Amino acid sequence: MIDPWLLFALILLACLVGAIVVVAVVAASVRAAARRREWAQLLIRRARRPFRVLLMVVALWVAFLVAFPGEREEWMPGINQVFTIAVIVSSAWLLIGVVRFATDLAIGRYRIDVPDNRIARRIRTQTLIVRRLAIALIVIVALGAALLTFPAVQTLGASVLASAGIASIVAGLAAQSVLANMFAGLQLVFSEALRVDDVVVVEGEWGRVGEITLSYVVLDLWDDRRLVLPCTYFTTNPFQNWTRQGSELLGSIELDLDWRVSPTRMREHLQRVLAETELWDGRASVLQVTEATGGLVRVRILVTAQDAPTLFDLRCLVREAMVDWVQRQMPAALPVQRVMMTPDTGVVEDPAPRGEADGLFTGSMAAQERASTFTQAMPVVSPDDTDRRDDSTGESQRSTG
Repeated sequence: MIDPWLLFALILLACLVGAIVVVAVVAASVRAAARRREWAQLLIRRARRPFRVLLMVVALWVAFLVAFPGEREEWMPGINQVFTIAVIVSSAWLLIGVVRFATDLAIGRYRIDVPDNRIARRIRTQTLIVRRLAIALIVIVALGAALLTFPAVQTLGASVLASAGIASIVAGLAAQSVLANMFAGLQLVFSEALRVDDVVVVEGEWGRVGEITLSYVVLDLWDDRRLVLPCTYFTTNPFQNWTRQGSELLGSIELDLDWRVSPTRMREHLQRVLAETELWDGRASVLQVTEATGGLVRVRILVTAQDAPTLFDLRCLVREAMVDWVQRQMPAALPVQRVMMTPDTGVVEDPAPRGEADGLFTGSMAAQERASTFTQAMPVVSPDDTDRRDDSTGESQRSTG
């Protein structure tokens, strides 16, 4: 009777040869397809290693099963469990490679480094989120399948399923913020409120969306900083999205100048400046005087560009050109502050004599007449007048008698 380990070695050698043959056939087929299609090279790069590992694990497992059929039962269950977990892990690795291949293939069809890339940014963002979800699901399923190979975990799983209601409530409360961020990320992506490479203004910071995950969003700011915000921020706070419908933007430049400025000549020079630069997309150019108060006039210039970075450079260019033109061609239009200077003679004039002002009821004739309406009709009689009146009354009575 042949030794079991020698039999195992022979069977393992045969299985490895068979696995190598399968790998060679599959590789030859994919390379033949790669000559006519670009996706074959991407498939080879993503799935070659996990596919080979899976075949080697299966070949080794088959060799053990054939060489030791039912023998040494005390350690064969452990060997079978180890190979089962290895097959689950390698299969999950292969599935992740296939998912990455499929999503890379979808992303490669749409470039975001071209003008008017709104559709490409939407598809890229949604594809990346779907890939992360798929990979997370594969990992969770593989982990669960590996744990279920243990008998103790199977018994525990039955009790957990019996109390699934309580477990779900506890898990939901414990992972409330995580789940909120996850659903917020899905909401952002599939509602197209935010996409990768969108230009946004958040918390007073201007930048591009560099990455969207299931828990946070990374903004690449204009000064090479990175601003990381949770997904729930974008569903609960307002923010500016400059590329929601398109990348074209309208920008303004404002100058405060003297009243002696000529808007007509400035408008002519603006057209010459825009005609000489490639930053302007030709859609709109407007120069208007929007204010004329406080001793200055405010000139506002509106220009358009194909995207936010180009618009920023265009605004700086136009502002610099107009300032230089005003300095050279119209120095009288430079903003100035006018101050009136009066000489100080050092003589203090005497104040005018103060006169009595007319009151409401005193002073003028009209005031006195107004006051008479508020006085008694009978005059006030003094004691001297009373004695005089009595004497005159007695004399008149004597004369009558």
